[in-house]
Amino acid sequence: MAHFAKLGFGNLVEEVISLNNNVLLENGVEIEQKGIDFLFAITRHPNWKKTSYNTVAGEHLLGGTPFRKNYAGIGYTYDETRDAFIPPKPYNSWILDENKCVWKAPKPFPIDYSTVFVPNQQITEEEKVIAERIYKWDENLQEWTYI
Repeated sequence: MAHFAKLGFGNLVEEVISLNNNVLLENGVEIEQKGIDFLFAITRHPNWKKTSYNTVAGEHLLGGTPFRKNYAGIGYTYDETRDAFIPPKPYNSWILDENKCVWKAPKPFPIDYSTVFVPNQQITEEEKVIAERIYKWDENLQEWTYI
């Protein structure tokens, strides 16, 4: 299936739909414009961009060629200069990773037992409590905190 993002005002993604790949084929090659033309014919909306379901943070999950940095989602923005879909900014302090087109916290995610835990490894009760922490970003404190 081919996926297309419907772009509204400010290139904001309003909808993502899938099409049969046959709609895009011309002499055995997928042509994005054929999908755009097809969608315009049935919706009368002119602004569509193809997006790759398997592309996340500038990498193709199946080892293929990444396409437009991220799979588009409702609320994402299409950046024409970067030819990329960028997710909504989660917090004012977060910074765009220019290479991956994803937002990063100004401080790295904590590394503790929850991020380095090895299955079947013997750990103490105190380590188990640490391993079960759930972190969230606290914008006021500018820190990762756990709940």
